[in-house]
Amino acid sequence: MKKVILIPDSFKGTMDSAAICGIMEKQIKTYYPEAETVSIPVADGGEGTVDAFLAAMGGEKVFLTVKGPYREDLHAFYGLVDDGRTAIIEMASCAGLPLVGDNKHAERTTTYGVGQLIAHAAESGCRKIIVGLGGSATNDGGTGAASALGIRFLDYNGNSFVPVGGTLDQIQTIDMSGLCHELKDVEIVTMCDIDNSLCGSQGASAVFGPQKGADEDTVKMLDQNLAHLAEVIHRDLKTDIADLPGAGAAGGMGAGMVAFLGSSLQMGIETVLDTVRFDEIVADADLVISGEGKMDTQSLRGKVVIGVAHRAKAAGVPVIAVVGDIGDNIETAYDMGVTSIFSINRVAVPFKEAKMRSQNDLALTVDDIVRLLKRTHF
Repeated sequence: MKKVILIPDSFKGTMDSAAICGIMEKQIKTYYPEAETVSIPVADGGEGTVDAFLAAMGGEKVFLTVKGPYREDLHAFYGLVDDGRTAIIEMASCAGLPLVGDNKHAERTTTYGVGQLIAHAAESGCRKIIVGLGGSATNDGGTGAASALGIRFLDYNGNSFVPVGGTLDQIQTIDMSGLCHELKDVEIVTMCDIDNSLCGSQGASAVFGPQKGADEDTVKMLDQNLAHLAEVIHRDLKTDIADLPGAGAAGGMGAGMVAFLGSSLQMGIETVLDTVRFDEIVADADLVISGEGKMDTQSLRGKVVIGVAHRAKAAGVPVIAVVGDIGDNIETAYDMGVTSIFSINRVAVPFKEAKMRSQNDLALTVDDIVRLLKRTHF
């Protein structure tokens, strides 16, 4: 075995993807010391996304002061990869739920800082900007970010203002004329791993509002306000985002990225694979090892393991999935390019106990796999 690609997702609440890559590599090198191991840690667009890309590709962080969820000044960052041509932005760095602590008010928070990060990256010469959605404290439909980028929202008196979730219903007109001109020739891709619509029972407010501090009445108000925003966008921008899958991500930020910036919404793993040029890397690989916390029917909808398996299958490279747990009815994964699936759970204990031994269990499981490969002269 000459070349192995390690590309796991994190095991949520247990190990991040970089740590998993490190453990896997150590076990492989024990038996194949000369093998080339390519580690590609994966994050889903939320906290840790920038670090994952930098670990996989190299690059640097850019730090600057932007507005936080309540328009307070805070230090945030984005990543530069591909010799500075591509920026990686995780909205959680300036609009994330951990930043508000117990002061959760989805009707008051803003994505303004995210727009400032996008503007800085564009003005610095980036030709591609990847924005990761996840872990947000906001429900403003991306209007805060749009405002920071020069888009004006006018109320019924013709006054310009920066909307938040609770004031979206005051938008009468959207003026795109002031949009940051540096964005004109920039490709914008949004990492979005959910398919929730903007409004309704499966929309941004109903599904994610409560975890951002919204009670039942506030959820109803926020949902109505996002519906109003969708109507104005449809009228003024000729873009229909009301039923767009993924529009409800990050408090409607998915909708805003499409409507205001012409972004595509892409599954996180597809964005990662394209950005790191996985198709080139896998061409001469002997094996790919992926993984995630639990392999279940949700995984089959295009999460990390299946996304990797699709690409590897096209290249004729086997994929081993090493996971925390294996659910029922996942056999179709084999048709999608997964060669075999292994759980690291070695003893029947509650998760609270299993997570404490997960690193060692992962190492032992990978050791077993590589022993077998060595024995069969792989």
